[in-house]
Amino acid sequence: MDKCRMPEHILPYLLADRYTLTGILGRGAYGVVYKAIDIYTNIPFAIKALPKHGLDPRQRRFQQRELDLHGLASAHPYVVSMVQILDSPDCTYVVLEFCEEGDLFTNITERGHFIYNDSLARAAFHQLLTAVDFCHGLGIYHRDLKPENVLVTSTPAGTVVKLADFGLATTDAVTSDFGCGSTFYMSPECQQTAPKPYSCYAAAPNDIWALGVILVNLTCGRNPWKKASLDDATFAAYLRNPEFLKTILPITDDFHYILRRIFDVDPKTRVSLPELRFLMERCPYLTTHNLPVAPVAPQYEYIQQEQFRHSLTPDEAYYYSPSSSPSSTVSNSNSSTSSHRSYHYNIPAPQQQQQVPAAPMPTSTTNSCGAWYSNFIPALDLASKYMSVQPAFSGVRMPF
Repeated sequence: MDKCRMPEHILPYLLADRYTLTGILGRGAYGVVYKAIDIYTNIPFAIKALPKHGLDPRQRRFQQRELDLHGLASAHPYVVSMVQILDSPDCTYVVLEFCEEGDLFTNITERGHFIYNDSLARAAFHQLLTAVDFCHGLGIYHRDLKPENVLVTSTPAGTVVKLADFGLATTDAVTSDFGCGSTFYMSPECQQTAPKPYSCYAAAPNDIWALGVILVNLTCGRNPWKKASLDDATFAAYLRNPEFLKTILPITDDFHYILRRIFDVDPKTRVSLPELRFLMERCPYLTTHNLPVAPVAPQYEYIQQEQFRHSLTPDEAYYYSPSSSPSSTVSNSNSSTSSHRSYHYNIPAPQQQQQVPAAPMPTSTTNSCGAWYSNFIPALDLASKYMSVQPAFSGVRMPF
């Protein structure tokens, strides 16, 4: 019997005289993820079984690359930790941190968490952005960012999200692997079905685009489009009208500007991770459901140009012309005519924002804007998704 694909009826199963496999969390093309209990500490873990047989040399390299890259990234608190690697003749077992709340997809679509809850969505996105930024700093590009590959836990306090599944990760800053990942989250430059010889694209901006789609998932509970391609009517409408997202999503003007910077079809001018963090920290409201009942006149802190540029890279500073004094004229952040290069961003002074209860999740998925808007995160992902916590550094290997 292939121990890597043990049927449910033989569970529980004692692995390495330490971990009792109690159930199956998920299945994927390259392995099974089990829930396990450490019999000595009673601590739960997730154990991913990666089979060794039936793999060609290329697949073995990919499997090892996944282990190596996740191992490097798992040093970050918002990346799923790897505890141990167990080796057997049949497969490699990877002992992983167990995230009791499941994946982000389930928390958004089935439990209604995060949607219209600005503070919760903002905190989750900040954690995810920090993890991706850490990976990029190591030269690791995930290439499969989506809610199914983000796990949720409530420890140590509150809701914490953690990045998982490095099966498609790469260290190539420029890659020719077109169509890599989930279609709903791919950037336009990654969508080519018949790329020309020697075609390639930058991996980091592709990850940032995927983060933008996840941000829409978190705040609005749906995708902005099904595919960032001219074949998709919704995306084509966005290309024709940059204000289009405001007509289909309940978002504020400030948040709309951030999404436009993320969904820049030119990867060279797409927002960077430091700039995205800067903008998110200073966006007072994300969804219109959280706006105060009575509009409050905003208070702004005008930052001297020298101080402002200390918080940006030279490339990011190119997009801003901050006021040098309170008396300077500042263009309205709600103006639809502001271009990226002439945009004057108003910096809100630190203050306690009014807490408004989140609006309830819609009970119906019907919307007059069309089927592409009424769809929540596509069911196709739900049908094919699996619990994808994964590998890492060469930890302690235990013989069987």
